[in-house]
Amino acid sequence: MPGLQSRRDALSLGLGFAAAAALPAGSAVARAPKLNSQAPYFYRFGFGEAEVSVVSDGPLPLGDPSESFLGVPKEEIRAMLSRNFLNPTAVTLEQNIPVVNFGDRLVLFDTGMGTSQAFGPTTGRLIKSLGEAGIRPGDIDAICCSHAHIDHIGGIVGADGKPLFPNAEVWLAQSDFDFWTDEGKLGSPAKAFVEHARRNLLPVRDRIKFFRDGQEFLPGIQAIAAPGHTVGHTIFMISSAGKQFCFMGDLTHHQILLLEKPLMEFAYDSDPKQSAQTRVRLLTMLAEKQVPVMSYHFPWPGFGHLAKAGDGFRYFAEPMQMVR
Repeated sequence: MPGLQSRRDALSLGLGFAAAAALPAGSAVARAPKLNSQAPYFYRFGFGEAEVSVVSDGPLPLGDPSESFLGVPKEEIRAMLSRNFLNPTAVTLEQNIPVVNFGDRLVLFDTGMGTSQAFGPTTGRLIKSLGEAGIRPGDIDAICCSHAHIDHIGGIVGADGKPLFPNAEVWLAQSDFDFWTDEGKLGSPAKAFVEHARRNLLPVRDRIKFFRDGQEFLPGIQAIAAPGHTVGHTIFMISSAGKQFCFMGDLTHHQILLLEKPLMEFAYDSDPKQSAQTRVRLLTMLAEKQVPVMSYHFPWPGFGHLAKAGDGFRYFAEPMQMVR
């Protein structure tokens, strides 16, 4: 046998085979218990002179995709998912929250569901994820909210109604603040969203600041209006040392459905037609300029690249950098 150095090697090998054959059927050398645990829910990488830590608020199950993704026959939606090895009858979104350390300030983008379990018990783990990443809530200097939906501003205050980030200023589009904290909408179908927005935004009203479209409202962070999903929905260009990526918020919720068919409508859009047009316009810009992107709802950790593909787009996940 090639590689065996002597008859002694061959004899030892033969004895090993014999010993293995002598084991009772179905027995194992190591009976290790199942661990039933998972890795911490954060991912960290360098970007220019900044450091980005992506933390999760936990998976967000949407259920039957045909109830949320509209304007395309149910059979076609299921076929799109099946072709991409995804469950055709149930969609689960991620909640990827970047924390960017610029060296002189620590900035959090969106805050997850918080105490609301409107989409089930797997959400609301932002504070736990931050702890796993070694980030203290009191060290956050600013929170940038893409919009005021329940799964983006829900983690600003805790169950006791007190701010979870005691030293952070909160940035938001004023149109979204006005819309989602409007007491007059408590009798509308958006009641749960309005209640949660009021619960999280009003206690920090004195620390809320409003950005304008195109404004670099913090060094290295530019707001770009992306209306339709909500009236004030905003994406952010984040820059450091000549590098740039875009935090897309909810510009697109799914890496297949709303990219292959970007004119498909989404049930949680305030203005589905406007949202679809905004999606096409901004995705085209990002793809043409080859700007790296991070999506709030794409598969973990949501960082990658966009390219045009026919009438739609394709997402290419960036390989994770596990060694630094």
